Amino acid sequence: MQLPHSDELAIQSLSRLFDKTSECYKFFWFQAIVTKILEGKDIVTYEELINEMIADAWYMVTEYHLNLGPKDTLEHLIEYISKMSKIKPSEKKTVVLEYLKHCNDPIVTQKKRVLTYHVPYRLQAPFMESMKGKAWNGSERSLIAKINQEKRLMYYFTAFHGMNTAICIQPEWSAYILKNQEIIKGWLQYNMIIYLQRRNPSVPGIADKLQPPTERKLDKVQKYWKLLIQMTAVREIYGNERITEHNMSIDHFVPWSYVAHDEFWNLHPTIREINSSKSNHLPDWDLYFSKLCHLEYLSYQMMNTHEVLKAAFEKCAIDHLNNREIQRRIYRQGLSFTEFSNGLEEILQPVYQSAKNCGFDHWVYLEKDSSL
Repeated sequence: MQLPHSDELAIQSLSRLFDKTSECYKFFWFQAIVTKILEGKDIVTYEELINEMIADAWYMVTEYHLNLGPKDTLEHLIEYISKMSKIKPSEKKTVVLEYLKHCNDPIVTQKKRVLTYHVPYRLQAPFMESMKGKAWNGSERSLIAKINQEKRLMYYFTAFHGMNTAICIQPEWSAYILKNQEIIKGWLQYNMIIYLQRRNPSVPGIADKLQPPTERKLDKVQKYWKLLIQMTAVREIYGNERITEHNMSIDHFVPWSYVAHDEFWNLHPTIREINSSKSNHLPDWDLYFSKLCHLEYLSYQMMNTHEVLKAAFEKCAIDHLNNREIQRRIYRQGLSFTEFSNGLEEILQPVYQSAKNCGFDHWVYLEKDSSL
């Protein structure tokens, strides 16, 4: 991906920022710098940048369970904060930042400090041909002194003072990033996707997992199931509750935060309270898959019996059945229950197992669930 040319700036060096990336830190450090520039800041402390990194990676770790690296301090720090703070995986970024600003936990403080040992200095290595091998050795104070003598860098450093050390972003670089912000953000995301896909080879929809979760558009699926429950009584699979037009909620059997899609075969109705309790957990396969099959087969039979329901299904299929082979395998006419359930299991079970391998928590519905 080509970055915009500049006669004054070392764009070729900028384009090599992520050439040798074995950990995720460079992506999040640079992204934090871009964010601060867009906020109008040109002097930013380590503390502010590290907090921004944590907040930007929050959803990837807590909501999407992405692996950020083999021994990733940022990932471990977020997991620790998540357990300690009880902040929701889907919480707004502003809430995460506000918590970090006032958090004095010594482990958090220590791990934040670890994150500053290398990336503030190493990020700009492509700009500094003179910095080779042992030149990177020494204390942070000595590194800052060396780097501050280099020419044409994106940023320089104030005197070293732990987490209060600040970077001073050069005005010409701020102007370049402001002018070309959409291209630069796209270039950053492109490189981050390549890195994360390599670290998470079995995880689908990496591109959809760089940002906080967004509200899914399931209107057509909602209309389909509301039409069906008007024709016949339907009970949801987790608590055997009667589904009505007023309490219905659409659930992703394997959580959306893993699959990152709204395919019809992974969607089914439940009630709002139970869906909220389930959140982004994996329902027990042995307890619930058979019930899911019976509910989906009821839907399959009804749609092939009632023209109005078939028409609603066809509208769903436009947006929610994107694989023609799957559509042929489990939605063609004339399937017995055994044929339908075997086909659904062949499609869903590998996805379920992969999500389980990625660390999504096991879940069983309890009628007196404390989260209700």
